[in-house]
Amino acid sequence: MELFFFAQKLKIIKVNMTKRIAIQGYPGAFHEIASCCYYSQKAVEVVPADTFGDLVELVEAGTQVDGGLMAIENTIAGSLLNNYQLLNNSSLEITGEIFLRIRQNLMALPGQKISDLKEVHSHPIAIEQCRPFFKKYPQIKLVAMEDTALSAKRIREGELTGIGAIASTLAADRYKMDLLAEGIETNKKNFTRFLVLDKEVPTNLPAEINKVSICFSAPHKAGSLYAVLKVLADYRANMTKVQSVPMIGEAWRYIFFIDFLLERYSDLSPIKEQLAEHTVGLKILGKYREGMLYDS
Repeated sequence: MELFFFAQKLKIIKVNMTKRIAIQGYPGAFHEIASCCYYSQKAVEVVPADTFGDLVELVEAGTQVDGGLMAIENTIAGSLLNNYQLLNNSSLEITGEIFLRIRQNLMALPGQKISDLKEVHSHPIAIEQCRPFFKKYPQIKLVAMEDTALSAKRIREGELTGIGAIASTLAADRYKMDLLAEGIETNKKNFTRFLVLDKEVPTNLPAEINKVSICFSAPHKAGSLYAVLKVLADYRANMTKVQSVPMIGEAWRYIFFIDFLLERYSDLSPIKEQLAEHTVGLKILGKYREGMLYDS
């Protein structure tokens, strides 16, 4: 009986240490690599979502997952504008971020060679990042799919010969694919920034919080955006990102998203008060610690 209760206790501990994280994509995707890097002290179980909208809904529901990880910008592809709209319309909090060096790899079923391939499947952005590599192989047709890891998964499940995939080394390992060529992306400074999303702000926020994400609209008059930037400059807040997206239903009006680093966390309250005087609908999207860079 004591052994039974001990086993149950270990089971409860294991469950409590596992983070269920919603990602857009499938196991083996770069979202999963980023999740494992960010939650390196815990076991991570990724919960796939077909779209970023589905990801947000999963986190907001709070029944199947403990949080989410969502790509927001890439150094080559730029900002994911729809994801900014999703953030603004959601009730979620940004509680962290991570930067991931993206390495694209060509893979196929074991025993295949590049000369055997007639098609290569992957997400269209991954294909564009690697297109120059395939100029050496004109016999290969590049086929756009909805996800990098899903491309590898379908090849494995269908035992498809003559077809390769562009995906992460994690996908190759998970779906037992052979790596035919590694690091085939053209630009080696290919980084993606991911945001960590939670339904509620954790009570144990790290003491090292130094980054803030906000959104707002500005009055349609001269100097309105300058007034916002001046507040940040007066407090020596280092703006790391500014992005505008159209305000739905309001022609030629925009919502601005700004990320900035604080010199002192105590500056946030007066910054917020002064920004409210120069903006409309000011919203603090998240307060968190500046993210670290990892290699995939």
